[in-house]
Amino acid sequence: MISSAIQENTPVTSDFAAARAEFRALISNCGVHQTNSRGKIELTGDDRVRWLNGMVTNNIRDLATGHGVYAFLLSPQGRILGDMYAYNFGESLIVDTDQGQITKIWDTFDHHIIMDDVNMKDVSKTTICIGIAGPKAASLLQAAGFSVEELQPLQFKAIHWRDHDVTVVRGDNPSIASYELWVLPENAELMKAELVKAGAVPVDATTLEWLRIASGIPKYGTDIREKDLPQETDQERALNFNKGCYVGQEIVERIRSRGAVHRQFTGFVIDGPMPEAGAELRLEEKKVAEITSAASVPLSDGTKNIALGYVRREIAVLKKPLAGNGFTASVTSLPFEEFLRI
Repeated sequence: MISSAIQENTPVTSDFAAARAEFRALISNCGVHQTNSRGKIELTGDDRVRWLNGMVTNNIRDLATGHGVYAFLLSPQGRILGDMYAYNFGESLIVDTDQGQITKIWDTFDHHIIMDDVNMKDVSKTTICIGIAGPKAASLLQAAGFSVEELQPLQFKAIHWRDHDVTVVRGDNPSIASYELWVLPENAELMKAELVKAGAVPVDATTLEWLRIASGIPKYGTDIREKDLPQETDQERALNFNKGCYVGQEIVERIRSRGAVHRQFTGFVIDGPMPEAGAELRLEEKKVAEITSAASVPLSDGTKNIALGYVRREIAVLKKPLAGNGFTASVTSLPFEEFLRI
């Protein structure tokens, strides 16, 4: 099924071969990467839990120590200002988000701290994130001396590794097992080298982007925009409907009570050249969908173009090819499971 959809005459260069090896490591073995693209805000003060629970879409009030949740930050009109992970460290909360969102989230938080006992501190520069992903990630971490066997998605624990303090966080990608090591900047290279020595394959940002898209995970600023509504993104994991009031809740609840939104986040398999972000898709000359991100995923004998984006719900069920500029797109469910198997 996959090979019949491969683009013909795909050039296999040494760079492509390296990229294919990296992607293969992520879906069959284990890849490792270091990133400075994540930012972190520490929240302290007696009101931190109650206050953050009133700011974001997920349940902070009942979040156990050592666990995290994914959440949206909304405007009063229910539009998505940002996304984040919130982790309960007992004496503090850590908000983890893309570095490009830090300023907006910080300013929004600061605007809403009035008489609350909440203190914010940007701790982005004191922590480096080493990511490990792949079906053998847990066993490789164990071999390198990091104890992770009991961690559930978005659970974390602090450990000592060769006299270094490390926070081990399990990721929440349901398609591929993933972990993060939060370490001091001066220890990052040593730990990454030990993971490579244990068998992890270094992977770059491009390969990680392929994995993100193949896994069907939207990225804020690319697939999730301020114009989008929470239920349009298909990220129910970010929403809790029993937690009480928060900014933007009225709109989220109104959408739920009415049953649906008009658009849905989805995947597309592309026949033709890879589309650009923002490309429109049409059915019978009517715009019915848009592409938000795309990737040319390397496979064993070539590449296949896939994309993420939004489609009108009534069109998604028709299963008809949609026309782009020089290509066609077929709506498919997420994740792209066939591209996450060897």
